[in-house]
Amino acid sequence: MDFHRFLPWLWLLVPVFVLVFYKLFFRLFGIIIIPEDRIGLVTKKFVLFGKDKELPDGRIIAVNGEAGFQAKALAPGIYFWKWIWQYEITLQPFIVVPQGKVGLIVSKDGKELETGRILARKVSCDSFQDAESFIRNGGRKGRQTAFLTAGTYRINTFLFELQIVDALSIHENMVGIITTLDGAAIDQGHIAGRMIEGHNNFQDTDAFLEGGGNRGLQPQVILAGTYYFNPWFIQVEEVKMTEIPIGFVGVVISYFGQDGEDLSGKEFKHGNIVAKGHKGVWAEPLGPGKYPINPFIMRVEFVPTTNLVLNWASARTESHQLDKHLSTITVRSKDGFPFNLDVSQIIHIPMTEAPKVIARFGNMNNLVSQVLEPTIGNYFRNSAQDADVIAFLKMRKERQESAKKHIGEVLEQYNVFGVDTLIGDIVPPESLMKTLTDRKLAEEQKITFETQRMAQETRQKLEKETAIAEIQKEVVKADQGVQIAERIADAAVKKAEGEAQSVKVQASGDAEKVRLLANAEAEKTKLLAKADAEKILLTGNAEAEKILAIGKSSAESYKLAVEAMGGNNFTQLKVTEAIGSNKIKIIPDVLISSGSGDSNGPISGLLGMQLLNQLSRSTGEQNKNGNSSADQA
Repeated sequence: MDFHRFLPWLWLLVPVFVLVFYKLFFRLFGIIIIPEDRIGLVTKKFVLFGKDKELPDGRIIAVNGEAGFQAKALAPGIYFWKWIWQYEITLQPFIVVPQGKVGLIVSKDGKELETGRILARKVSCDSFQDAESFIRNGGRKGRQTAFLTAGTYRINTFLFELQIVDALSIHENMVGIITTLDGAAIDQGHIAGRMIEGHNNFQDTDAFLEGGGNRGLQPQVILAGTYYFNPWFIQVEEVKMTEIPIGFVGVVISYFGQDGEDLSGKEFKHGNIVAKGHKGVWAEPLGPGKYPINPFIMRVEFVPTTNLVLNWASARTESHQLDKHLSTITVRSKDGFPFNLDVSQIIHIPMTEAPKVIARFGNMNNLVSQVLEPTIGNYFRNSAQDADVIAFLKMRKERQESAKKHIGEVLEQYNVFGVDTLIGDIVPPESLMKTLTDRKLAEEQKITFETQRMAQETRQKLEKETAIAEIQKEVVKADQGVQIAERIADAAVKKAEGEAQSVKVQASGDAEKVRLLANAEAEKTKLLAKADAEKILLTGNAEAEKILAIGKSSAESYKLAVEAMGGNNFTQLKVTEAIGSNKIKIIPDVLISSGSGDSNGPISGLLGMQLLNQLSRSTGEQNKNGNSSADQA
């Protein structure tokens, strides 16, 4: 047999032999070694002497050396006299409660629970690590108020059972509503327990119970965070924080607390308004913000402090939804016609008056339904019955002002300020509207026809005035022609007078020239100069008298000739003289006879025309020459 083949296996069996030898050796001599990560749970199998060493009835844990499960556990170390035939040692690992967890304890032994209690009160037992002290100090069976937080514990599991649960977390913007499952009964007439201090947000159950805390709903709340609660003691419900938006105040109606003094005054008889913390409507409303309100013991009514618009219109509703049940008002006029009208009411509730409004009505919806809706509806129904539809339409502005005044006075009695009342669309009956439309069209046609008639009359007047203006233009033109002719004649006269004056001035100038020349001779011969001057003067006068006499005689001669011969004969005579004096050839060298022998034939006509043309040219040249001579003179 090859011994070396089994040698490695023998080495493996050495530890097993050593361990068996160790246990048998030490246990045979009553020696027990508890490792550093264990505790020893001791079970005593029997008691050698005495009946008093037996466990009392109903007990399972021995604290006085009785047989059975021993309360005192063995901590890590070496112990003697623990004979194997009398003691059984069970090694138990330490109990570890992780972070974020809670260790709940149930005791298997101890005194019975008091009647009406569901949790055993805390006793001094080193966080349940000293089971003997727990029993001796009066620890009771069942679920314990105390619990274990994160850590490592040496727990005797013969006496205690452990349940590990999660710690409780309250989220942001949330509120924890607490309901306790143990404690004194809530006082009669109250819906929540008393306010208790010193229990560290319900994490110290025994402090709460020792302070007289009640079971049931609690007025206190917990805010966001992580809490180590005993879930056998409390239940937590998360609700949102109460957020009051800008433009609103929160009127608190508390159902919890003592009855406080009424602060509303004697004039207000619609409910009590109390100080903060008392039961009733709080006199001080909450401003905009977030509040940890317990909604099970108090209610917050939002009251708008800005101008609030309410519409009595079927097709329009504001965002606050207070007017969602309001509709267009139907009224009946004095003449029996029903018609619809839309109304908008603007109200304002001051912050200081908000508690009175809530104390009176309970909420804003009741204010609208109990006051605003009947007040405004009845006012316009009564107002419509005093006038017919047409008058109501025409006096819309006046009725709006009257409504504002009346409704404002009514609302003031309810601590509400009426800012304005506005009448919107007015919808008369369709049959009446057709009549009014036809009447209006007829009136408009009448106005159109009258305008057209006036336009025709104006046009006729314009044409008449235009014709008169045209005639007047011709009259003015004729008058202007007469005036022009008169002016031309006056100009001719003036020209003649000017020419005569020119001759006179020239003659005077010449005389002065002679006189100056005579003086310039330096009196060469004074007498000779004087004689020459007199000679010239006499000569001038003689020439002037000669011209005058010739002119007068010619004029007289012409006058007498005309009177004697007649105008036409005299003219023919002068024409003949002109032909002769100017040697005008009036008979052509070749004469063509008509053959009739009549002296008044074509030849005679031709001669007459020739004579007239010659006469005209001769007369024109004479006039031209005469004018030139006059200009030269």
